[in-house]
Parts: sequence; C-alpha cells; structure tokens
Amino acid sequence: MQLLQHYYQSFLSGLKHFDGIPALLIRLYLAPVFIMAGFSKTQLLNEEVTGFSAFLADPNIIAWFGNSDWGLGLPFPALLANLVILVEFFGGWLLLIGALTRLISIPLMFTMIIAATSVHADNGWFAITPTNSDISPAKVLTWLGVESAQASLENSEQTATRLEKMRELLAENGNTDWLFEKGNIVVLNNGIEFSTTYFIMLLALFFIGAGRYTSVDHYIAQRFLIEEQRFR
Repeated sequence: MQLLQHYYQSFLSGLKHFDGIPALLIRLYLAPVFIMAGFSKTQLLNEEVTGFSAFLADPNIIAWFGNSDWGLGLPFPALLANLVILVEFFGGWLLLIGALTRLISIPLMFTMIIAATSVHADNGWFAITPTNSDISPAKVLTWLGVESAQASLENSEQTATRLEKMRELLAENGNTDWLFEKGNIVVLNNGIEFSTTYFIMLLALFFIGAGRYTSVDHYIAQRFLIEEQRFR
C-alpha cells in the first residue's frame, strides 16, 4: 500500500509540470471568440471609415445598445458599446498570450452575464434547438423532476417536425446535394448556452490563472518572485 502511495505521489508531482495545458487550451478556445465578437462591433470592415475611428463602435451597434424597442435599451450606449469592444477585442488578445488573464477575465465575465440576461435569457438554455427529444439533455432534468424541462422536449419535437418539412420543401424545389454539402440545417434557439459556457471557462481562468509555462503571466510572476526573494 505504501508503494502504491509513493507512485501516486510521484505521479502527482510530475503532473503539476503540465497543469498549464488545460488553461492554455481554454485560452486558445476563448480568444478567437472574443476577438471576433469585439471586431464585429467596430467599423473596421467599413472602407469609408479610416484611422482610429475604425476601431470605434459601429453606429448600428450603438443604436442596438440604446434602443429599448428592438435593442438592449441600455444607458450611455456609445460609451458601453466602445467599452465592450475594448474588453472583447483587446481582452481576447490578452487571453491569447496569457497576459493579465485573471484581471481581464473579470470584465469578460461581466459581458457574458449581460449577454445572457439581456439578449439570450428569454430563449431558454439551448443555443441550437435539439431535434431529438429522446436524447436531449433536457430529458435528464425530467428524470430529476424538473417540470419545465418537459416544455423543452415538446419544443424539440415541434422543431423536428418543422425541420422535416423544410427538408421536404428543399428536396422538391432545390439542389439538396449542394445545399447540404457543408452541413445539415438547424434551428437557432439563441439561448444562454454559449454565454454561460464562456462564463464558466472564464471563471476557471480567474481561479487557475493563465497556465504554468504557457503564458506571459507565468514568466512575469516567476521573474517578480525571484526578485522578491533576493530582497528577503
């Protein structure tokens, strides 16, 4: 038994040298998402806007932030839109190299909370509607006695019916070999699934950091710790 414990402890000691890999993979997953989320809100694709102004929020985005009828209805829409660009676009690049990771995770988590509550919450959980109620994750919740999950299963059944009708219409009137060549058709539910997932991943980075050996943060901390030890 002691020999087994020895090998197990040796395994754990060696494992710590690779604990930066999960953080690296999370950062590599999230960075392009946030970089492009911020990029899409700028005017960089507008050839008529040049210089620093191109990095500022697109007027349509500002209008969406401020309009309470068809948008988010937020106060100070121009300010908030540009702050979101700053956080998402430049924060995404910081995530990519693993710099100031814990700090930038905080405002990024906040943007995910706002996105989930103000944009996606009314649409439920799923980003893409499941079309097979027999294997939908919502079925697990029905096993646990969550009554509202039954509505999700019924929605899946109704969505499956509509998708099948779409396929029939396309088969009758379209070139399905070309239409389905790049993938099958789905129904976008636009729920909180993605924003919640990104929030959880950012929360993990907030606690575990950017990763040993795989981030700028690691080498900065290592240098400052060495400098601190010299003056003790």
